[in-house]
Amino acid sequence: MPHKLPHLTHPKYRPDIDGLRAVAILSVVDFHAAPGTFAGGFIGVDIFFVISGYLISTIVFSSLERDRFSLVEFYIRRIRRIFPAFILVLAACLAFGWYVLLPDEYKQLGKQTAASSGFIQNFTLYRESGYYDNGAETKPLLHLWSLAIEEQFYIFWPLLLAFVWKRNWSFPRITF
Repeated sequence: MPHKLPHLTHPKYRPDIDGLRAVAILSVVDFHAAPGTFAGGFIGVDIFFVISGYLISTIVFSSLERDRFSLVEFYIRRIRRIFPAFILVLAACLAFGWYVLLPDEYKQLGKQTAASSGFIQNFTLYRESGYYDNGAETKPLLHLWSLAIEEQFYIFWPLLLAFVWKRNWSFPRITF
């Protein structure tokens, strides 16, 4: 079946962005591989958020300017890019957990899986935080908090940009 959706505009390859991605990855890996030696591991997540926001905004703005923006195509591309690995991670954790976790722990994993599947893991983890909460090392899907935030951004930001664009409103006024 031929692809009949309008083609979104994409920026040219940027080696500087790949360099920033490398810095982000190395800071996160170092933070986890050698705890205590590098306190700025979360800066890598922040760098990814900024890169992601920049790239998505560039794609959406360029496509809107050329009258080629399609929310459907935008979301289909996100699903094709994220879901295969995402589903594999969730399935592997559930399968592994079935064999190694106690019933209460597996129930917790199921809750984390459901929250991750709905891209609300950040809210779920926030509600769980506190004195009597389980340690982070007992939450195999803890890292999906950042994917939840990213996907929330991908869901709402293009909608806002398209809405504002169609009405010829001022972007700085809307975003600040």
